[in-house]
Amino acid sequence: MNPLERYEPLVDDVDAFRAACDRPLPSVVRTNRIKASPTRVREAFDEAGVAHESVDWHEGLFRLPDGNPGGNWPYVHGWIHGQEEVSVLPGLALDPRPGERVWDACAAPGSKTTQIADAMGDSGTLVANDNNLGRLSALRHNAERLGVTNAVVTNRDARNFSVKPLAFDAFDRALVDAPCSCEGTCRKNPDVVDEWTLDHVHAVAGIQKGVLARAVQATRPGGVVVYSTCTFAPEENEAVLDHVLANEDCELVAFDLPLDTVPGVTEWEGESYDESVTRAQRVYPHHNDTGGFFCAKLRVGGAEEGAGGSDAAARDAAGVAR
Repeated sequence: MNPLERYEPLVDDVDAFRAACDRPLPSVVRTNRIKASPTRVREAFDEAGVAHESVDWHEGLFRLPDGNPGGNWPYVHGWIHGQEEVSVLPGLALDPRPGERVWDACAAPGSKTTQIADAMGDSGTLVANDNNLGRLSALRHNAERLGVTNAVVTNRDARNFSVKPLAFDAFDRALVDAPCSCEGTCRKNPDVVDEWTLDHVHAVAGIQKGVLARAVQATRPGGVVVYSTCTFAPEENEAVLDHVLANEDCELVAFDLPLDTVPGVTEWEGESYDESVTRAQRVYPHHNDTGGFFCAKLRVGGAEEGAGGSDAAARDAAGVAR
């Protein structure tokens, strides 16, 4: 069975959804502000004869009609990084601040990690973790090319990650961009549809629950955890949130994204989820001409999100956070 068929009850326009999933995905790059501004990148593209189109909802994103984002000198010099439009959303939801302590639990190959470092002004402490040692080489390469200096790279199973070896007790923010069944990437990788199995969905959902639970535990009261996937499967999205809400001290909070989204679903194939999962946001390919995505924002411990933020900035100013 084509797995996209099982999600047709969730979408508003089945024909448009299926047609969008069959179209190739536009090639997009993100400006790396550690090294260049969007204006300078635009000038560099003009100088190098690289065709480009600005993405209207984000001044730092450019679509490259000719593809090949790595085939130009701004890329080689670390001014840009190839990153799908919807892949930018978790970093925007996380909203990391300079001087903070941030954990990227499933970081490789580093697109979101380097976006977070950019947003932090390359200050504070960013712990970029992945359990796949082979993928960490890509993460390190991307971080070095983009000039990231505030990142610490670790190779751990995120479900058992310990903060003890670090010089602090908890993170201010954490991102769990979880490994998933990846159906939302079918526009750039059609093989995911042919290789999809429901057994894999159920297996990876167990891992996702463990990683998200650990992220909540490792984040200070009042801190923020963002959970994201590139799958349409409620088993990997709303069901994971429902599990963690029932077992950890956290709550889902409403947040804004600059694309057209729909709320999370509360029922799926006989299962019911916590009503607050409607605060999560689903992105379908036919709404924005992007890949498919899911994003949710949680607050830990019930305190205000801003608690401790000024302390984090002060630590960085004193040179402690690095």
